[in-house]
Amino acid sequence: MAIRVLLADDHALILAGVRLLLDECDIEIVGEAAGGREALAMARELGPDVVLMDIKMPDGDGIETTQAIRRLCPQAQVLVLTAYSDPELVQHAATAGAAGYVLKDISAANLVAAIRAVHNGSTMVDPGVVPGLLECFATAGTEGRRGPHGLTEREAAILREVVGGLGDKEVAAKLFLSVSTVKADLRAIYRRLKVRNRAQAAAFTISRRANR
Repeated sequence: MAIRVLLADDHALILAGVRLLLDECDIEIVGEAAGGREALAMARELGPDVVLMDIKMPDGDGIETTQAIRRLCPQAQVLVLTAYSDPELVQHAATAGAAGYVLKDISAANLVAAIRAVHNGSTMVDPGVVPGLLECFATAGTEGRRGPHGLTEREAAILREVVGGLGDKEVAAKLFLSVSTVKADLRAIYRRLKVRNRAQAAAFTISRRANR
């Protein structure tokens, strides 16, 4: 079944380009909004699977609109598509409930992959947002010892893969762990970082990197 996507951007050229791209994939564009208030109204009316959201729009910016959509239309995942790479914006978007944050210079193939990923429950953060983002936990210590924020080496490795957009099964396969181990470690990671989900864990990592 096609992924149902709502586009929210106030630039007609961007909308036209994204529409042309997605029309060639197994993705159905169910609506196009030019502002935050319109995007929220259309999300409530159309019930999309994914909202492709710009940050800077008239009539309610993308952060406020993301928060409203996640509260009123929890079935819709929000993928931010923007020209702004400010780490604080990434943090605000994730805190508002966005499942992903990608830049407008993303390749066509990677944009489609990002839409599919957030639809499937993964978190996507564009590697161009903050160079070296995932270095934060590279020196988390050896297994059994606690590194920054109490993370073990294995937990830090899992967090790196989650922030990179992998789902539980993919992380398990890559790190040669069971899915149940990954899920248990993620619960421990969330407790130690005082976050509730993958998106907030990604925001925490970005914020930590930006403040170093």
